[in-house]
Amino acid sequence: MRIGVVFPQTEIGADPAVVAEFATTAEAVGYRHLVVFDHVLGASTASRPDWQGPYTAENMFHEPFVLFGYLAGLTERLELVTAIVILPQRQTALVAKQAACVDVLAGGRLRLGIGTGWNAVEYEALGENFHNRGARSEEQIDVMRKLWANEAVSYTGRWHKITDAGLNPLPPRRRIPVWLGGMAPQVIERVGRLADGWFPFFNPNLAQQLQAVRAAAEKAGRAADAIGIECMAPMNHGNPGKTRDQLQRLAEMGVTHTAVVTMNAGLAGRAHLDAIKRFWDVAGDLSD
Repeated sequence: MRIGVVFPQTEIGADPAVVAEFATTAEAVGYRHLVVFDHVLGASTASRPDWQGPYTAENMFHEPFVLFGYLAGLTERLELVTAIVILPQRQTALVAKQAACVDVLAGGRLRLGIGTGWNAVEYEALGENFHNRGARSEEQIDVMRKLWANEAVSYTGRWHKITDAGLNPLPPRRRIPVWLGGMAPQVIERVGRLADGWFPFFNPNLAQQLQAVRAAAEKAGRAADAIGIECMAPMNHGNPGKTRDQLQRLAEMGVTHTAVVTMNAGLAGRAHLDAIKRFWDVAGDLSD
């Protein structure tokens, strides 16, 4: 199992030196990849006293593609992973362009996790339809893959039209792995049918959900073992051995990747660097 680390978006702060040091430390210690969360806008709760979402306007989020453009030049081996970019609230061709450019600058190290999100406030502000986001995301994936693979594309779909146009530069591999986030049954089916991988949450039904992914892949004529699985693991700061035990259980279930989460433990800034060093001392030997 490949062990990575989650970039502590909401707690790392805005000092570019600390941001850079977190990524370079993760690479130097031995982590295989860096996972970044995404939100463009946070809703103000002053006008929404009943707000239920996990993030608000008070939570900081570095923009993933801008962040990866910065980190691509500061790292050499670390895979750069979005988990996830909220694709349907963005223009498809622009995301394909941004992803391709990051992949070029990083030497083919981008893994693009995408999802549909939950925050209608962002969709409203970005001028996209919140209600058809799931179905539209499938066409978006198709469009991006065609743009990455070909110098010029003509495409007519339900939501997209491209007339003999293409990206330049193209990704070095002419493809970028597309992984999906989300836990709904339709997402699990979509993973098996068309995704390169999946980001499930750890939950009591994970084994059955993984079997559902494999069944959907086989139904679609795909090799189930070619679909990667990444399940993030919150770090137990009082007992990091407990997190190690969880990682071992995940590996036994067939999970191929994991990323350690240091957020929500009262840390700030460089304290996250010390935390990922401590955890690697405990569990780094489990990494492939």
